[in-house]
Amino acid sequence: MVDINQSLQRDRAAPTVTLQRAAQSPSRLESLQCHFTWNLDASRSKLMHLRDKLVDIGTDEGNVWLGHIYNLQGFIHYQLGFREEARDFFSRATETFHQLGDADEAPCLLVNYGNLAWLHHHLGEDTESQAYLSKLDTLMEQSPPPIQDELHPEVCAEKAWTLMKFNKDKKLQAADYFQRAIRMKPDMAPWQTSRLLVLVGAYKHNTDQDADMLEEMRMAREQDPDNRYLAAVDLLLRAKRGEQVQDEAHELEEKILMNPVSSYSGIKTLMRVYGELKCYDEAVDLAEKALKKHPDVRYLKRCAALCYKWKIILYKESRPAKSMISRAISLHEEVISLYPHSCLLKEVALANVYAKSGQGQERAEQMYQEMMERDLEPADKQILYNCYAKYLFYDRREYQRSIEYHMKAAEIPHPSFFQQSSINILKKKDRGRHRM
Repeated sequence: MVDINQSLQRDRAAPTVTLQRAAQSPSRLESLQCHFTWNLDASRSKLMHLRDKLVDIGTDEGNVWLGHIYNLQGFIHYQLGFREEARDFFSRATETFHQLGDADEAPCLLVNYGNLAWLHHHLGEDTESQAYLSKLDTLMEQSPPPIQDELHPEVCAEKAWTLMKFNKDKKLQAADYFQRAIRMKPDMAPWQTSRLLVLVGAYKHNTDQDADMLEEMRMAREQDPDNRYLAAVDLLLRAKRGEQVQDEAHELEEKILMNPVSSYSGIKTLMRVYGELKCYDEAVDLAEKALKKHPDVRYLKRCAALCYKWKIILYKESRPAKSMISRAISLHEEVISLYPHSCLLKEVALANVYAKSGQGQERAEQMYQEMMERDLEPADKQILYNCYAKYLFYDRREYQRSIEYHMKAAEIPHPSFFQQSSINILKKKDRGRHRM
């Protein structure tokens, strides 16, 4: 990895060059620390999905990650081919960081200026690109990093946050960048909290890490006591360990419902707490309370659809009432229309609701076949094959076809949760039998 400080020092020591030549120098641009140099490769469908997730975080005042959200949205829109939208988001990021810092002297602008230098370079606007390279020079002269030959803590934190959102496989790398930032600025509670949340996500299937996570969680909550999302994750970890946290969940529910709605509010995680406690009715009630207060928020509709799916698919005591099935179907259909570019898993969920409804097997099969006929990217095909294999096994009792689709999912060379899920199932099927 090339340090931005070292690269700028080299440029200051180099002979003077023309503006056009400097702006067109690939090595200079490639040495910058920004989204364009962080190897953030992704399929179009993944970019669309991430774009929706960033919208759902919200842009309320006081969101410490707002500038980072705009920066990442700008990069995603550029990758999708929406260049003017990219310019707009990068400009919003600049405005947001100006509000946090002291005009152009704030180190939090380093990534943003790097993004803008790259954007103008790609647009053929070499004079503007060079202007941002010059701003970076000035910024680095006025605000050098606290540790020589190290990235600015603000750069480390933004890179960590971006990796955390962009690629699940890079969570440990993201945690390391957060740690580097915290080492230089230990009083930044949001960085401490985000590092812990990254580790919780990275180790969520590793029970050996639970005790360490709970101790770190205790310390993080002391440093960031008003973070409802962190509080909800704490309850979820403890519920998974078998603790009875229902009373605490009710108390947190009241606080969450008083806050602005976003995916950082903790409401979805609290719903998962109720799900872990097998309190599906309480998850549904929470969703309906939130929707009553904010009936037009698409993120809440998505959360409500998820709760109804749990209630219908996981609740074993009795067949769900027709009114519940109807509500679940209408919510899922609305959510699909609200997320048109990232709706595959939501359509799978709707098909599964139909399958469990008692009278919707034909509709479920029809939906799966329609999804199969689409021109999907390999990663999406893998998701679909894995989900269809489970549907064939649990709902249609077609065991051989289920194995065939798990094999299709496993064969796609894309490491993911869904591939590993199919591989694990095939291993169980194969145990004591023949090689597949």
